[in-house]
Amino acid sequence: MVVGSGIAAANKTRLLVSRARDIRIFSTNPLPELRAHIEEGRIRLAGEERDETSIRACLREARLIFIATEDAAYNRQLAAWASDCRVPCCVVDDIPPSSFITPAIIDRSPIQVAIISGGAAPVLARRLRTQIEASLPHGVARLAQFMKRQRGWIRDALPDITQRRHAWERFLDSGGRVAAEKDDAETARLALENSVAEETAGTGKMGEVWLVGAGPGDPDLLTLAALNAMQNADCVLYDQLIPDAILDRLRRDAERIFVGKKRSHHTLPQTEITQILAEKARQGLRVLRLKGGDPFIFGRGGEEMDALMRQDIPVRIIPGITAANGCGASAGIPLTHRDYAQSCIFVTGHAKSGQELALDWAALARKGQTLAIYMGLTPLATLARKLVEHGLPPDWPAAIIEKGTWESQRVFITTLEALPEIVTQNGIASPTMTIIGEVVKLRPIQR
Repeated sequence: MVVGSGIAAANKTRLLVSRARDIRIFSTNPLPELRAHIEEGRIRLAGEERDETSIRACLREARLIFIATEDAAYNRQLAAWASDCRVPCCVVDDIPPSSFITPAIIDRSPIQVAIISGGAAPVLARRLRTQIEASLPHGVARLAQFMKRQRGWIRDALPDITQRRHAWERFLDSGGRVAAEKDDAETARLALENSVAEETAGTGKMGEVWLVGAGPGDPDLLTLAALNAMQNADCVLYDQLIPDAILDRLRRDAERIFVGKKRSHHTLPQTEITQILAEKARQGLRVLRLKGGDPFIFGRGGEEMDALMRQDIPVRIIPGITAANGCGASAGIPLTHRDYAQSCIFVTGHAKSGQELALDWAALARKGQTLAIYMGLTPLATLARKLVEHGLPPDWPAAIIEKGTWESQRVFITTLEALPEIVTQNGIASPTMTIIGEVVKLRPIQR
């Protein structure tokens, strides 16, 4: 049942016409779209909006009802009648009397996507539907139907679920996908058979390792390449710098191995991490080493790449937004500026095990540049003291950013001399990024 005459009633009826056999509408002055459906016999005009007798009689047979008149009080009265008859009802734009709400639906049968906000933000749900709909090829329904028809023989040809998934993914990355979307079943079938043959012939073949930068923490800062790798990896090695919001975007059935490393407490030595990567690749798996920031900027990606290539393991590098860029931008601190910093130096505050921090202090303690210090929380007192000793003034601008780009980000603006005290007073913990230089003064005033 639908009760109403305006746009809301038309929208709900449009949702129903391809999904229900018997649609009855109570409408006093239906819009032209509703009249067209009535004339075509797709819906039945059962009475006017205020026809209480007919509505109550119809409710005794109804499976569900959409209520969309322009009278809010009357809508709630109709909802009460529906409740008396135990008929699920949806009152448009009125959650309390509704027993169900409808999602924003993308229908590419058999592919269907439903977006629902629990009634909190229906306009947002519709906007998201539009964005997702624009990214779905028109022929995705044909593609899904084609894949459905092939599932039986592929299951017989490739009993191993991992091999079968690889074959499907190779097909989806080939021209066979486009052929299926265009309803060219013969070309699509040939591409799929080739993919299955390649997977069968490649049993026991070498997999590969992907060294992927996950950025500084905000999942919206993942690159498209990183997201694609995360959705296609068979096995993922990650550490404590990767927040749950990013891990949630991994493929759900991928094996996850925590190899978290913290200062003075390594869950696994680096050599063992590299060995796991190599062993998994030799099993024919696509292995993802997910790293905070960028794998080639203080991420030990170079070491892992070198060790794997020495074992003839294929390696692919996917860069990420490094912590200096991400944290600086999130805190409103530019790393370079024509008036204040003509260069930017990335510095690690983490020395090799058992060794002292050895840096070119004279080169670092210069004006006209920015220092972006990674992993510098523990040796911060030494860093600050050495920079002052080699020429920077004690009141030189400095900032320390805790969990940069995360929802829990904290930013502290201070001076070089006061940095260690700021850390102690505020209980600052890793991960942090320290930025030293006059660019810190450019941070917008936070109100």
